[in-house]
Amino acid sequence: MELVYKVKDRPPFVKMLIFALQQLLAILAATIAVPAIIGNGMSQSAALFGAGVGTLVYQLFTRFKSPVFLGSSFAFLGSMAAAFAGGVSASAGFLGLLLGAVFAGLVYVVISVVIKFCGVGWINKIMPAVVIGPTVAIIGLSLAGNAVGDLMKGNVTVPGIEYVIEMVEGVATVKTNNISIMLCSPYLALLCGLTTLAVTIICSVYGKKTLKMIPFIMGILAGYALAAIFTGIGYAAKIDAMKIINFTAFKDMQWYPDFTFIQAFKGGYKFGEGGSFGTYLGTIAVAYIPVAFVVFAEHIADHKNLSSIIGQDLLETPGLSNTLLGDGVGSMVGAFFGGCPNTTYGESVGCVAITGNASVATITTTAIMAIVISFFAPFVTFLATIPSCVMGGVCIALYGFIAVSGLKMIQKVDLGDNRNLFVVSVILIAGVGGMAITFGKVTITSVACALILGILTNVLCSIGKKKEDAPAATEEAAVAAESVEEAPAAEESAE
Repeated sequence: MELVYKVKDRPPFVKMLIFALQQLLAILAATIAVPAIIGNGMSQSAALFGAGVGTLVYQLFTRFKSPVFLGSSFAFLGSMAAAFAGGVSASAGFLGLLLGAVFAGLVYVVISVVIKFCGVGWINKIMPAVVIGPTVAIIGLSLAGNAVGDLMKGNVTVPGIEYVIEMVEGVATVKTNNISIMLCSPYLALLCGLTTLAVTIICSVYGKKTLKMIPFIMGILAGYALAAIFTGIGYAAKIDAMKIINFTAFKDMQWYPDFTFIQAFKGGYKFGEGGSFGTYLGTIAVAYIPVAFVVFAEHIADHKNLSSIIGQDLLETPGLSNTLLGDGVGSMVGAFFGGCPNTTYGESVGCVAITGNASVATITTTAIMAIVISFFAPFVTFLATIPSCVMGGVCIALYGFIAVSGLKMIQKVDLGDNRNLFVVSVILIAGVGGMAITFGKVTITSVACALILGILTNVLCSIGKKKEDAPAATEEAAVAAESVEEAPAAEESAE
C-alpha cells in the first residue's frame, strides 16, 4: 500500500498526538500483560515507562530511521518467572530481572558486533524471501488463537482469586486454582469484539482523511462504549453475565510507577534455600541467554516485514547492527525501570501497515506519551480496563495484516518449483501446528522452530542448485548474445 506518512515525514502536531495514542493502544495490552502475569509486585505502569524509554534508546541507536516500538516481550515469561522461583526474596527476584535483562541485552550487543564486521549478506542468503515470508506470516498466524480467545472474554474476575505463575515443562503457565475467572457472557463479549472489528474496518475502508488513519482508536472506543453499557446494566440489575469491564480497578490505582531498580536495591537478599548469589546468577543466565537467541530470529523477521511495508531495507539502513544494538540496549534500559526485557512488536508493525503511517516522529511521540502517561494513574487504569474482547477485535485485524504481509513477500517466489514449495510448506505447517521445543527452562517458540526448520529445508533443497542454474544462465546469455548479433542484420535487411 502507499504510505500516507513516510519514515521521515512529520504529521501535524495534533494529528501526531492522535496517531501516537493509536500506536499506544495497539501495543498496550501485551505490554502491561507481562507484569500482570508474572505478579510478585511488578508494576504495569513501570512496564509502560520502560517500554517508552527503551523505544527512545532504540530510536537513538537507529538514528531515528526505523519506525519500531519496543514493548514487553512474552518470550521471556519463563525466564522472568525463574527469577522469582526457588524461594528467593522479593528484592533478589527483582535483582534477577535486572541481571537477566543485561544477559539478554549483551547477546544482542555481541551479535551486533559480529554483524558489523561480517555484514548482513549472509543473513539474506540463509533467509531469502522464500524463508522469511512464511515466517513473518507465522508470526501473525501463531497469535490468531490469542485474538480469537480474547474475543469472548471480559476482564471482570472473581474477587480473591490470585494468579499463580508455575513452570510446566519449562513454560510459564498461569494457574487460577482451576476456577473460571471470567464472569461475563461470552456472547456479549463476542458482540463487543465484533463491534470493535466492524468499526475498525469501516473507518479504515470508508473513512476520510484523519478518520481513515485512526481506525483502531474509533474501533476501541466503540467496543468499550458498548461494553460499558452492558456493564452498567449488569451492575444496576445485579446480573454478573453482563459485567464486562472491571470498573473496580479504579479503587486501587497505582499513582506512580514502582520502578524495578528501586525494588531490587532495597536489600534483604535471599537466593533460595541454601542458595548463593553465584548459583542464582548461573540460573538467571541459563534462563535468559538462550531465549535472547530465539528472539533475535523474530527481530530479523519483524524488521524484514516492516521493510517490505515501508519500501526500505532496514537491515541496510540504518543497518541490522544498529537495530540490534538499539533493541539490546533499549531492552536493558527498559528492564531497569519496568523489569521486562523489550522486543519489537508485531502489533506496532501491523498498525503501520493498516494506517499507512510509518513516521518515526509518531513512534517517538508514542514513546514519550507512554512515559508521561505512566505517571497519570487514572488514564493508565482506564487503559488497563479495556476488556479483552475489545482488544481481541482489534488484534484480529492487526495479526491478520502481519500474516498477509508475510504472504505478500512470497508473491514473486516460484511455487511451481518443488524446492520453494517444500520450504514454504514446512514453515507454515510447523508454525501453525505450534511446533515448540523445550530444554529445561528454555523454550524455543513455534516461530523460531519454524524459521530454523525452514532454513535447514532451504539448505537441503538448494544442494546442487547453483550447478543446475549455471548452465541455464549460460544458455540465456548465449541467446541474448545471438539476439544482439541478429539485430544489425535485421536492420540491414530493413534498409
